Amino acid sequence: MEGNLEIKDKPLLEMSSKRRWFVTIGVMTGMFIAAFETTVVGTAMPTVIASLGGINRYSWVFSAYIVTSTVTVPVWGKLSDLYGRRLLYQAGILVFLIGTLLSGFSNSMTQLIIFRAIQGLGAGALVPLGVTIIGDIFTLKERSRMQAFFGGVWGLSSIIGPLLGGFITDQLSWRWVFFVNLPIGIVAAIIIGFALKEPKLTEKPSVDYVGAGLLMVAISLMMLVMVEGGTSLATLFSPLNIALLALSVFLLIIFFIVEKKVKDPIIPFELFQNKTVSVSVGAVFLAGVAMFGAISFVPLFAQGALEMTATQAGSLMTPLMLSWVSMSILGGRLLLKTSYRAVAISGFIILTTGFTFLSMFQRETARGWLYFDLVLVGAGLGLTMLTLLIAVQQTVERNQLGIATSLNQFSRSIGGAFGVAIMGAFLTAGLATQLNDFAKNNSSVLTVERAAQLAENPNALIEPTAKASLSPEVLNILQDAMAKSIHKVFWIGTILSLMALGMAFLLPKQTKKDEKILVDGEQFLMAEQTMIDPKNEPITEN
Repeated sequence: MEGNLEIKDKPLLEMSSKRRWFVTIGVMTGMFIAAFETTVVGTAMPTVIASLGGINRYSWVFSAYIVTSTVTVPVWGKLSDLYGRRLLYQAGILVFLIGTLLSGFSNSMTQLIIFRAIQGLGAGALVPLGVTIIGDIFTLKERSRMQAFFGGVWGLSSIIGPLLGGFITDQLSWRWVFFVNLPIGIVAAIIIGFALKEPKLTEKPSVDYVGAGLLMVAISLMMLVMVEGGTSLATLFSPLNIALLALSVFLLIIFFIVEKKVKDPIIPFELFQNKTVSVSVGAVFLAGVAMFGAISFVPLFAQGALEMTATQAGSLMTPLMLSWVSMSILGGRLLLKTSYRAVAISGFIILTTGFTFLSMFQRETARGWLYFDLVLVGAGLGLTMLTLLIAVQQTVERNQLGIATSLNQFSRSIGGAFGVAIMGAFLTAGLATQLNDFAKNNSSVLTVERAAQLAENPNALIEPTAKASLSPEVLNILQDAMAKSIHKVFWIGTILSLMALGMAFLLPKQTKKDEKILVDGEQFLMAEQTMIDPKNEPITEN
């Protein structure tokens, strides 16, 4: 139902205001260490390589963390539905801190990669379970307003992470980049342990260990293909990657068969009978592809085609992130006055517009337009991501809140992995085609052999030493080729954003049955399904 409505519901766990804010502090602290870790490590990596060596495995320090933190998200979510948020959130922090401690003591690049994978196993719990806990203890209106805190955590980490990482690395040691998280994580676990009280388990849960194992192995193989295959189309569709992808699909088929037979599956497929959940997950997947495409390739475009410095290229993400945070807060307020369907559609329209403008941006276009385009992309993401998450949380029962919230995060991460791989492969292919076509017609300026070398390793656009070795004419050719090739990447983002917009129109409209009229003389909008116990009473703390 469309219109000016105030939304009112009850929290799933009723507790004192003081206790709720302590829980919030614990959740935000846990989220901070996860967000901080994603920004601080990159700053220290050059020093780590100088200390441990293994530059050929540099990317795996990040990839190992990304893969494990992604594949475990739905498992953490489901387990939290079975055993409670407090126990699983503390377990996630514990695993994360063990991986953090071991990473700080690493004596080789191989050890660091393994320990970063362990760290990622725990990180998969921190953000989705944190959001789920917030969904348990706050009303819809309060959750909408909580976005200021979520945005503040991510915004603060993105600003201080690189600065603090550089300071710690220079003044202490790269190892302290990891150690600094230990006391923060311990504080978060203690606060959650004391402040968050949940109903006691009335029966022993049935855990789908086989399904969880099949899912994590299948998605891990798929993620490995995406991570390693983004360098070129040839690599993406290499025999090894095709074999791994086929094995992944086979395991997913087995997973689907197993899930239909177990008592309590790790991913209950009846969730997708809920149209809000199924549409939201699909739309978030598509938006994730576009989002990671922007974050990954806009700085490359700025450095490679527009001749910006690394610092200037990095600063391009600031307007995107600020716009994202600001519109997340505004989107939360809009949800109190209109429907999540209307807000999501508006967000995807803005996101599609931003990517369309990015696709048309030329080397000669005024730089200010690039900042404006990124503000639009950030605004679209801010409106859609929050809205679809709250929509999902509002339409499931409490015993499925953890897995439903986690699926939202999971689909975005998987979408990002697919996006970076596919867009990266198309970028490399386009660059090779552009340079090869030029070389065939202008061999005196650029030979076919040299064109192939530049296409395979275009670092000359970014590395100062390699860049200085190119003649101005060849450098200009390479920059033009990069600009034309990366436009295809942005057009992919435009098409996917448009597809997500189409999916948003499939979100169910709120109807008369969702209204509660004449409550205290006002009109309030309730969720399509109540998130309370069968007796229609909220769950109270012990």
